[in-house]
Amino acid sequence: MLEELKADIARLIALYEQEKRRADSLARLLSDKNAEAGKYRDEVRKCKEQITDLNLQIDNLRLSGALAAGGRKGESLDRLIKEIDECIKLLEN
Repeated sequence: MLEELKADIARLIALYEQEKRRADSLARLLSDKNAEAGKYRDEVRKCKEQITDLNLQIDNLRLSGALAAGGRKGESLDRLIKEIDECIKLLEN
């Protein structure tokens, strides 16, 4: 009976150590994945900033092109106003 109790305790200790190693491994994995996710979040933020900058450049080029067109001032101006309104809506979202 005492030997069975010792064997049960040894088995429980072994199971405990096994689960502890598993928990430590999972904690390291989680930490690695969180660090990786942080890198991706930074990359996404940089890409969004770049998209915003490129959109502003596009808008500026369109505006300068429309102003340089000269002949169709009324039509170009209406189109520019619509595009500016669209850009404002996109920026608000």
